[in-house]
Amino acid sequence: MPPKADLQSAVQLDLALAAPLERKHTHWVFTRHSAVRASKVFTTYWRFAAERQEIFFKRLTGAPPPWTDDPILGRFKFTNAYRAADRVSQFLIRSVIYEGSQSLEEVFFRTLLFKLFNKIDTWKLLERELGVITYAEYDFTRYERVLTQALARGERIYSAAYVMPAASRFEHQRKHGTHLHLLDHLIKEQVPQKIAQARGMREAFHILRSFPMMGDFLAYQYLTDLNYSEPFDFKEDFIVPGPGARDGIRKCFEDLGGLTESQIIELVTDMQDQAFEELGIRFRRLWGRRLQLIDCQNLFCEVDKYARLAHPDVQGISGRTRIKQHYRYDAEPINYWFPRKWGLNEEVSSYIDALRRGDSLRDAQLLVTGRG
Repeated sequence: MPPKADLQSAVQLDLALAAPLERKHTHWVFTRHSAVRASKVFTTYWRFAAERQEIFFKRLTGAPPPWTDDPILGRFKFTNAYRAADRVSQFLIRSVIYEGSQSLEEVFFRTLLFKLFNKIDTWKLLERELGVITYAEYDFTRYERVLTQALARGERIYSAAYVMPAASRFEHQRKHGTHLHLLDHLIKEQVPQKIAQARGMREAFHILRSFPMMGDFLAYQYLTDLNYSEPFDFKEDFIVPGPGARDGIRKCFEDLGGLTESQIIELVTDMQDQAFEELGIRFRRLWGRRLQLIDCQNLFCEVDKYARLAHPDVQGISGRTRIKQHYRYDAEPINYWFPRKWGLNEEVSSYIDALRRGDSLRDAQLLVTGRG
C-alpha cells in the first residue's frame, strides 16, 4: 500500500487498468422530461449503487476484505446504498430509538440528543456516566459537565459527518451547551407533539426548520431519523437535497431541463427498476425495500465523491477534486436491525441464520425469494 500522500495518484493509475464503473455508457432518454440531459456520470450512479450494495452483502456473509475489485471503492470510505444500513444509523435505530420508552417526548429526546453529536462514542459516554438516558430525568448541568470533561481529556464529541453550527439564541461558552439548551427548548415548545400531528413529511420538516440552528439539511436529516421510529410515521414522499447531493446531481446531469434538484431525485427514485434493467445490472434490494428518496439523495452525494477520481473531467459545484476519508476496516460485526414498521427484521434474521448454519448463499437467498 503506498503512503497516503501518493494514494490519490495511485488510484488514478489503477483506473487505467481496472475499468471504472462508467465503462458501459447508455444514452438516457427521459420521455416525460425531454429537456433533461444526463451525463456519463449518471450511468456510474447506478453501477456505483449496485456495487456498493454488493459490498454490503459480502460483508454480511462474513467474507474478509477485499469485497470489490473497484480501486476507488476499495480504498476510500463511502456510505451504504441504503442510509439505514450504515453503522451509525444502525446504532441509532437499535440502541437509541427502540431502546427505552416509546413515548413521543422520550423518542424525540433520545434521537435528537444522539444526532446533535452523531457519534456512537459520545452516546456511550453519556450512558456510562449518567445511566439510562431519559428526558424525564434530564439535567443540563450533569450532561454539560460530562461533555466538557471529555473535551478536556482531548476527546472528540462531534462526528465529522455534519458541520454543527452553534445556536446563538442559546448562549453558552461551549457549543455543546447551546445544543443541549436547544434540545430542551424544542421539547418545552412541544415540537414532538407538533411534528407527530403534522399532515405529512413536508409540514413536519417546516416545523423543525423554523427553529434556530435547523437549516434545510439538518432539519431534513433529523426528521428522517425521527421517522425511523414508531411514534413518528410519515410517508417518505418529500426530499431536501443536501450540498453533496446537489454537487452529484450537477455531475450526473448536463441539463436539469427546468426541474428542481428535488424533482430530479424523485425522477431518479421512480425510474430505478428501469435503469437497472436497461444497464443489465442485478441490484440486490434491502430484502425487497426499494431505494427511497433519502437513499437516492445520499447516492448522489457519494457519487459526487466517487466521480472526483472516476470522472475528473466532470465538474460539480464545489470544485473539489479529492476524497478525504480513507476506508479503515472495522472488524466489529453489525447486528442488522431495521425499523419494525418496515417488516424486514424476520427476513434479515432468517437470512443470517441460514448463513450461520452453513447454507449456501443461494439457499440463504431463497429464504427471501423474489425480494433480494
